[in-house]
Amino acid sequence: MKYYLPLLLSILISFEANAQGALPESFFDGKAVVLVSVDPAAEPALTWRQVADSLHSSFVEAGADPVAYYELETIALSEDRQATYAKAFEQRQVKNILFITRSKAGYAVHMSPFSGDGKIIPTAALYGLESDNIDELRSRLSAIGESVRTKNLLVIDVPEFGEVLDAAASVSLKYLQEYPLNLEVFKTGVPISGSSATESLISYFRFDLFGKSPEDVLREQSAQKATLESILESNYQYDYVWLTEAKTNQELIADRIQFVLSKVEGRESDMMASMGLEPTPGSERRVVVKYYIKLLVRDELYIGTTWDADSDWRKALENFLKNLNK
Repeated sequence: MKYYLPLLLSILISFEANAQGALPESFFDGKAVVLVSVDPAAEPALTWRQVADSLHSSFVEAGADPVAYYELETIALSEDRQATYAKAFEQRQVKNILFITRSKAGYAVHMSPFSGDGKIIPTAALYGLESDNIDELRSRLSAIGESVRTKNLLVIDVPEFGEVLDAAASVSLKYLQEYPLNLEVFKTGVPISGSSATESLISYFRFDLFGKSPEDVLREQSAQKATLESILESNYQYDYVWLTEAKTNQELIADRIQFVLSKVEGRESDMMASMGLEPTPGSERRVVVKYYIKLLVRDELYIGTTWDADSDWRKALENFLKNLNK
Protein backbone atom coordinates (compact mmCIF):
# COMPACT_ATOMS: atom_id res chain seq x y z
CA MET A 1 0.00 0.00 0.00
CA LYS A 2 1.23 3.52 -0.73
CA TYR A 3 0.31 6.95 0.58
CA TYR A 4 0.17 10.20 -1.35
CA LEU A 5 1.04 13.72 -0.37
CA PRO A 6 -0.32 16.56 -2.54
CA LEU A 7 1.86 17.13 -5.57
CA LEU A 8 3.07 20.64 -4.84
CA LEU A 9 5.95 22.58 -6.30
CA SER A 10 6.80 24.73 -3.33
CA ILE A 11 10.15 26.18 -4.33
CA LEU A 12 10.27 26.36 -8.08
CA ILE A 13 12.63 29.14 -9.04
CA SER A 14 11.91 30.68 -12.42
CA PHE A 15 14.92 32.82 -13.25
CA GLU A 16 14.37 36.00 -15.22
CA ALA A 17 16.81 38.10 -17.21
CA ASN A 18 16.72 40.86 -14.59
CA ALA A 19 17.81 40.67 -10.99
CA GLN A 20 15.28 39.26 -8.52
CA GLY A 21 16.88 39.93 -5.15
CA ALA A 22 19.16 42.64 -3.84
CA LEU A 23 22.89 42.75 -4.33
CA PRO A 24 24.41 41.60 -1.00
CA GLU A 25 25.85 44.46 1.04
CA SER A 26 28.89 42.29 1.76
CA PHE A 27 29.61 42.08 -1.98
CA PHE A 28 31.74 45.23 -1.68
CA ASP A 29 33.33 44.33 1.64
CA GLY A 30 34.17 40.65 1.89
CA LYS A 31 35.74 37.63 0.25
CA ALA A 32 33.74 35.70 -2.35
CA VAL A 33 33.85 32.11 -3.57
CA VAL A 34 32.66 31.52 -7.14
CA LEU A 35 30.88 28.29 -8.11
CA VAL A 36 30.92 27.55 -11.84
CA SER A 37 28.65 25.20 -13.80
CA VAL A 38 29.26 24.72 -17.52
CA ASP A 39 27.24 22.77 -20.06
CA PRO A 40 29.80 20.70 -22.02
CA ALA A 41 27.46 20.83 -25.04
CA ALA A 42 27.49 24.65 -25.20
CA GLU A 43 29.43 26.17 -28.09
CA PRO A 44 32.16 27.17 -28.35
CA ALA A 45 33.31 24.45 -25.97
CA LEU A 46 34.89 25.90 -22.82
CA THR A 47 35.94 24.28 -19.55
CA TRP A 48 34.68 25.68 -16.26
CA ARG A 49 38.18 27.04 -15.59
CA GLN A 50 38.19 28.89 -18.91
CA VAL A 51 34.79 30.41 -18.13
CA ALA A 52 36.06 31.48 -14.70
CA ASP A 53 39.10 33.10 -16.28
CA SER A 54 36.94 34.97 -18.80
CA LEU A 55 34.84 36.65 -16.08
CA HIS A 56 37.31 37.13 -13.22
CA SER A 57 38.40 40.66 -14.17
CA SER A 58 34.73 41.68 -14.53
CA PHE A 59 33.98 40.52 -10.99
CA VAL A 60 36.93 42.58 -9.77
CA GLU A 61 35.72 45.64 -11.70
CA ALA A 62 32.27 45.14 -10.18
CA GLY A 63 33.86 45.46 -6.73
CA ALA A 64 33.95 41.83 -5.60
CA ASP A 65 36.88 39.95 -4.08
CA PRO A 66 36.75 36.49 -5.68
CA VAL A 67 39.33 34.48 -3.74
CA ALA A 68 38.62 31.01 -5.17
CA TYR A 69 36.73 29.29 -7.98
CA TYR A 70 35.23 25.79 -7.80
CA GLU A 71 33.22 23.59 -10.13
CA LEU A 72 29.67 23.66 -8.77
CA GLU A 73 28.97 19.99 -9.47
CA THR A 74 31.89 18.93 -7.26
CA ILE A 75 30.45 20.70 -4.22
CA ALA A 76 26.75 19.97 -4.87
CA LEU A 77 27.39 16.22 -5.06
CA SER A 78 26.01 15.51 -1.58
CA GLU A 79 24.98 17.12 1.70
CA ASP A 80 28.20 15.90 3.31
CA ARG A 81 30.31 17.40 0.53
CA GLN A 82 28.51 20.74 0.86
CA ALA A 83 29.01 20.76 4.62
CA THR A 84 32.72 20.03 4.21
CA TYR A 85 33.24 22.92 1.81
CA ALA A 86 31.03 25.23 3.86
CA LYS A 87 33.27 24.65 6.86
CA ALA A 88 36.32 25.49 4.74
CA PHE A 89 34.63 28.68 3.47
CA GLU A 90 33.82 29.70 7.02
CA GLN A 91 37.42 29.16 8.12
CA ARG A 92 38.57 31.35 5.24
CA GLN A 93 36.10 34.06 6.35
CA VAL A 94 34.16 34.02 3.08
CA LYS A 95 31.17 36.37 3.07
CA ASN A 96 29.76 35.90 -0.45
CA ILE A 97 28.91 33.10 -2.86
CA LEU A 98 28.83 33.93 -6.57
CA PHE A 99 27.54 31.65 -9.32
CA ILE A 100 28.44 31.42 -12.99
CA THR A 101 26.11 29.25 -15.08
CA ARG A 102 26.88 28.63 -18.72
CA SER A 103 24.15 26.87 -20.68
CA LYS A 104 23.43 26.57 -24.38
CA ALA A 105 21.34 29.74 -24.03
CA GLY A 106 24.20 31.86 -22.71
CA TYR A 107 25.61 33.02 -19.39
CA ALA A 108 24.15 33.87 -15.99
CA VAL A 109 25.78 35.31 -12.89
CA HIS A 110 24.14 35.36 -9.44
CA MET A 111 25.29 36.77 -6.11
CA SER A 112 24.42 35.70 -2.57
CA PRO A 113 25.68 36.16 0.97
CA PHE A 114 27.29 33.02 2.40
CA SER A 115 24.83 31.35 4.77
CA GLY A 116 27.57 30.02 7.05
CA ASP A 117 26.11 26.49 7.07
CA GLY A 118 25.87 23.44 4.85
CA LYS A 119 23.20 25.00 2.66
CA ILE A 120 25.86 27.54 1.55
CA ILE A 121 23.21 30.10 0.47
CA PRO A 122 20.05 31.18 2.34
CA THR A 123 17.74 31.21 -0.70
CA ALA A 124 17.79 30.53 -4.44
CA ALA A 125 16.02 33.81 -5.25
CA LEU A 126 19.19 35.82 -5.84
CA TYR A 127 20.35 39.00 -7.50
CA GLY A 128 21.48 38.00 -10.96
CA LEU A 129 22.34 38.97 -14.51
CA GLU A 130 21.85 36.98 -17.70
CA SER A 131 22.93 37.42 -21.30
CA ASP A 132 23.52 35.33 -24.38
CA ASN A 133 26.57 37.53 -25.04
CA ILE A 134 29.54 37.34 -22.67
CA ASP A 135 30.79 40.80 -23.65
CA GLU A 136 27.45 42.30 -22.65
CA LEU A 137 27.57 40.41 -19.36
CA ARG A 138 31.07 41.75 -18.68
CA SER A 139 29.85 45.30 -19.30
CA ARG A 140 26.89 44.89 -16.96
CA LEU A 141 29.14 43.49 -14.23
CA SER A 142 31.63 46.32 -14.64
CA ALA A 143 28.80 48.87 -14.42
CA ILE A 144 27.99 47.66 -10.89
CA GLY A 145 31.32 48.99 -9.67
CA GLU A 146 30.87 52.41 -11.25
CA SER A 147 28.28 53.59 -8.72
CA VAL A 148 29.67 52.08 -5.49
CA ARG A 149 33.13 52.47 -3.98
CA THR A 150 34.34 49.01 -3.01
CA LYS A 151 36.27 48.22 0.15
CA ASN A 152 37.80 45.17 -1.51
CA LEU A 153 41.17 46.59 -2.47
CA LEU A 154 43.76 43.80 -2.26
CA VAL A 155 42.27 41.45 -4.86
CA ILE A 156 44.06 38.89 -7.01
CA ASP A 157 44.60 39.67 -10.71
CA VAL A 158 44.04 36.13 -11.96
CA PRO A 159 41.53 33.53 -10.81
CA GLU A 160 42.62 31.12 -8.10
CA PHE A 161 41.13 27.65 -8.39
CA GLY A 162 40.25 26.18 -5.03
CA GLU A 163 41.73 22.85 -4.12
CA VAL A 164 39.55 19.78 -4.21
CA LEU A 165 39.31 18.78 -0.59
CA ASP A 166 40.86 15.50 0.44
CA ALA A 167 38.34 12.76 -0.21
CA ALA A 168 38.83 11.53 3.33
CA ALA A 169 37.59 14.87 4.63
CA SER A 170 34.29 14.34 2.78
CA VAL A 171 33.73 10.80 3.99
CA SER A 172 30.84 10.48 6.40
CA LEU A 173 30.88 7.69 8.93
CA LYS A 174 27.12 7.62 8.51
CA TYR A 175 27.39 5.80 5.17
CA LEU A 176 26.75 2.13 5.93
CA GLN A 177 27.40 -0.70 3.50
CA GLU A 178 24.29 -2.59 4.56
CA TYR A 179 20.49 -2.34 4.36
CA PRO A 180 18.11 -0.90 6.97
CA LEU A 181 15.80 -2.90 9.22
CA ASN A 182 12.16 -2.23 10.15
CA LEU A 183 11.12 -0.97 6.72
CA GLU A 184 7.79 -2.69 7.28
CA VAL A 185 7.11 -0.67 10.45
CA PHE A 186 7.42 2.89 9.11
CA LYS A 187 6.66 4.63 5.82
CA THR A 188 9.38 5.47 3.31
CA GLY A 189 9.42 8.93 1.75
CA VAL A 190 10.07 9.03 -1.99
CA PRO A 191 11.10 12.50 -3.26
CA ILE A 192 10.23 13.69 -6.76
CA SER A 193 13.30 15.08 -8.51
CA GLY A 194 13.21 18.76 -9.33
CA SER A 195 10.98 19.56 -6.36
CA SER A 196 12.15 21.31 -3.23
CA ALA A 197 12.22 17.93 -1.49
CA THR A 198 15.23 16.80 -3.52
CA GLU A 199 17.43 19.62 -4.73
CA SER A 200 19.88 21.59 -2.62
CA LEU A 201 19.66 25.35 -3.08
CA ILE A 202 22.97 25.60 -4.92
CA SER A 203 21.86 22.90 -7.37
CA TYR A 204 19.35 25.34 -8.91
CA PHE A 205 22.35 27.01 -10.57
CA ARG A 206 23.57 23.85 -12.29
CA PHE A 207 23.44 24.22 -16.06
CA ASP A 208 20.99 21.31 -16.39
CA LEU A 209 18.47 22.73 -13.89
CA PHE A 210 18.87 26.47 -14.36
CA GLY A 211 16.02 28.37 -15.99
CA LYS A 212 13.53 25.54 -16.38
CA SER A 213 9.96 26.77 -16.66
CA PRO A 214 7.31 25.61 -14.15
CA GLU A 215 5.57 23.77 -17.01
CA ASP A 216 8.76 21.87 -17.92
CA VAL A 217 9.38 20.89 -14.31
CA LEU A 218 5.81 19.70 -13.80
CA ARG A 219 5.94 17.64 -16.99
CA GLU A 220 9.21 16.04 -15.92
CA GLN A 221 7.85 15.37 -12.44
CA SER A 222 4.72 13.73 -13.83
CA ALA A 223 6.71 11.47 -16.16
CA GLN A 224 9.21 10.59 -13.46
CA LYS A 225 6.51 9.86 -10.89
CA ALA A 226 4.81 7.41 -13.28
CA THR A 227 8.10 5.57 -13.88
CA LEU A 228 9.01 5.60 -10.20
CA GLU A 229 5.61 4.17 -9.28
CA SER A 230 6.00 1.37 -11.81
CA ILE A 231 9.44 0.40 -10.48
CA LEU A 232 8.39 0.64 -6.83
CA GLU A 233 5.21 -1.40 -7.35
CA SER A 234 7.31 -4.19 -8.89
CA ASN A 235 10.27 -4.10 -6.52
CA TYR A 236 9.34 -2.46 -3.19
CA GLN A 237 6.96 -4.25 -0.84
CA TYR A 238 6.80 -1.60 1.89
CA ASP A 239 4.61 1.49 2.39
CA TYR A 240 5.82 4.70 0.77
CA VAL A 241 4.65 8.29 0.37
CA TRP A 242 5.52 10.90 -2.26
CA LEU A 243 7.55 13.90 -1.07
CA THR A 244 7.26 17.03 -3.20
CA GLU A 245 8.07 19.78 -0.71
CA ALA A 246 10.93 20.41 1.67
CA LYS A 247 10.21 19.26 5.25
CA THR A 248 12.35 18.94 8.34
CA ASN A 249 13.24 15.52 9.69
CA GLN A 250 11.03 16.23 12.69
CA GLU A 251 8.02 16.93 10.43
CA LEU A 252 8.59 13.71 8.47
CA ILE A 253 9.01 11.62 11.60
CA ALA A 254 5.80 13.10 12.99
CA ASP A 255 4.07 11.71 9.87
CA ARG A 256 5.60 8.26 10.63
CA ILE A 257 8.10 8.65 7.79
CA GLN A 258 11.42 7.42 9.18
CA PHE A 259 13.06 6.39 5.92
CA VAL A 260 13.73 8.38 2.75
CA LEU A 261 14.67 6.80 -0.57
CA SER A 262 17.42 9.13 -1.76
CA LYS A 263 19.79 9.39 -4.67
CA VAL A 264 22.96 11.21 -5.63
CA GLU A 265 24.20 11.92 -9.14
CA GLY A 266 27.73 12.80 -10.16
CA ARG A 267 31.12 11.49 -11.22
CA GLU A 268 31.35 7.91 -10.02
CA SER A 269 34.86 8.31 -8.62
CA ASP A 270 33.85 11.36 -6.54
CA MET A 271 30.74 9.57 -5.35
CA MET A 272 32.55 6.41 -4.26
CA ALA A 273 35.23 8.40 -2.44
CA SER A 274 32.61 10.50 -0.64
CA MET A 275 30.98 7.27 0.59
CA GLY A 276 34.25 5.83 1.86
CA LEU A 277 34.76 3.39 -1.03
CA GLU A 278 37.78 2.88 -3.25
CA PRO A 279 37.04 4.26 -6.75
CA THR A 280 37.16 1.65 -9.49
CA PRO A 281 39.20 2.01 -12.71
CA GLY A 282 37.37 4.18 -15.23
CA SER A 283 34.97 5.59 -12.62
CA GLU A 284 36.42 9.08 -13.08
CA ARG A 285 34.92 9.15 -16.58
CA ARG A 286 31.39 8.04 -15.68
CA VAL A 287 28.47 10.11 -14.42
CA VAL A 288 26.12 7.81 -12.53
CA VAL A 289 23.14 7.75 -10.17
CA LYS A 290 23.32 5.91 -6.84
CA TYR A 291 20.31 5.20 -4.67
CA TYR A 292 20.38 4.69 -0.90
CA ILE A 293 17.99 4.80 2.05
CA LYS A 294 18.33 7.40 4.80
CA LEU A 295 17.21 6.58 8.34
CA LEU A 296 16.08 9.93 9.71
CA VAL A 297 16.09 9.19 13.45
CA ARG A 298 19.81 8.31 13.41
CA ASP A 299 20.81 10.18 10.27
CA GLU A 300 22.30 6.98 8.83
CA LEU A 301 22.71 6.40 5.10
CA TYR A 302 22.38 2.81 3.90
CA ILE A 303 24.08 2.33 0.52
CA GLY A 304 23.84 -1.46 0.48
CA THR A 305 26.38 -4.26 0.29
CA THR A 306 26.71 -4.11 -3.51
CA TRP A 307 27.80 -1.14 -5.61
CA ASP A 308 24.82 -0.79 -7.95
CA ALA A 309 25.10 2.71 -9.45
CA ASP A 310 24.26 3.18 -13.11
CA SER A 311 24.19 5.97 -15.67
CA ASP A 312 20.44 5.34 -16.12
CA TRP A 313 18.54 6.31 -12.95
CA ARG A 314 15.85 3.72 -13.69
CA LYS A 315 18.37 0.89 -13.78
CA ALA A 316 20.16 2.27 -10.73
CA LEU A 317 16.88 2.22 -8.78
CA GLU A 318 15.97 -1.27 -9.93
CA ASN A 319 19.45 -2.53 -9.03
CA PHE A 320 19.27 -1.05 -5.53
CA LEU A 321 15.76 -2.37 -4.79
CA LYS A 322 16.54 -5.86 -6.10
CA ASN A 323 19.66 -6.00 -3.92
CA LEU A 324 17.60 -4.72 -0.98
CA ASN A 325 15.07 -7.54 -1.46
CA LYS A 326 17.84 -10.12 -1.39
